[in-house]
Amino acid sequence: RLLPARGCLSPACTGILPTRTRPPPFGGDRSPSGEAAIPLGEGTLPERGASRKVPKYEGATVMIHAMRREWLARTGALVFSALLALGVQGQEAGRFVIDGSTGVMPLAAALVEAYQERNPGIAIEMGQGLGTGARIQALAEGRIDIALASHGLRLDDITRQGMSANEIARTAVVFAVNASVPVVNLTDQEICDIYAGKTSSWKTLGAAEMDIAPRTRPDSEVDAEVVRANIRCLTDLQMPATVKIMPKTGDMAKELSETAGAIGMTTMTVVEQSRGKIRALSINGIAPSPENVERATYSLVRKSFLVTRATPPPAVAQFLQFVRDPAGEKVIRANGAIPVR
Repeated sequence: RLLPARGCLSPACTGILPTRTRPPPFGGDRSPSGEAAIPLGEGTLPERGASRKVPKYEGATVMIHAMRREWLARTGALVFSALLALGVQGQEAGRFVIDGSTGVMPLAAALVEAYQERNPGIAIEMGQGLGTGARIQALAEGRIDIALASHGLRLDDITRQGMSANEIARTAVVFAVNASVPVVNLTDQEICDIYAGKTSSWKTLGAAEMDIAPRTRPDSEVDAEVVRANIRCLTDLQMPATVKIMPKTGDMAKELSETAGAIGMTTMTVVEQSRGKIRALSINGIAPSPENVERATYSLVRKSFLVTRATPPPAVAQFLQFVRDPAGEKVIRANGAIPVR
């Protein structure tokens, strides 16, 4: 076979078809063998010993840059999503919602305020009140993190639903009056006469002439249940229309603090938080003091529970720990209740 003419390296001269090289995947114009790749149709080979100039493969470069941009875009999106998720988790980890019994709400609100003073980064949302069934359902569905509760809890049902009832305090249920009323003590019978409509003036009970404005809570509410269970003449008493029903604890507190001559059932927590606008009465000569509640000589008492998931989120667990700690117990006592460990 004749050798090709010197300097002629074309296929026509050599009879050797050129090898089709594949562009490198990520930068560098190298063939799989590691040698510089010469794209088809790009001039001639240099003389032996001469420096080799590698021509630019424009199509491969464009593809490589496009692949790099796509990779960077996807990686950036993943990193951003991860950071966003961490941010949301961090936000949620420092936030929780409390709702439930309006009777427990004043004490819970005081504890939340004290806790947030120590932990300003924690966001705690207080609801407007939920009924017995609604509060447990809201907790089960994850719409709230702590359900406030008092009487009527079925602890076996709570446990079966993967929840835990944490009793934090016991509070005296009291008959309280507007600060304008000078009376300090009533007997069971005197209370029943007021709520039966037989006694309508405070003058009858040793005070100056002033109309009595009796207020009560719905029979399904804990304060009403407690007084009816412990004062026999109230148990089956049908109250006349002159006795106004206060749907929520806050409604009763507002009425007692703003209405001259008013009397109604509430808790010592509400009395303490009224700043002297409401006064608690002794019943049969026994004051609703912490000592009498602890000794059980004062019998009108309600329990306060914080119902949570059996394994609560970290932020909720930390709040529960605060409530149990000396700082939390101090808040409970300052608001007229007795801490329960």
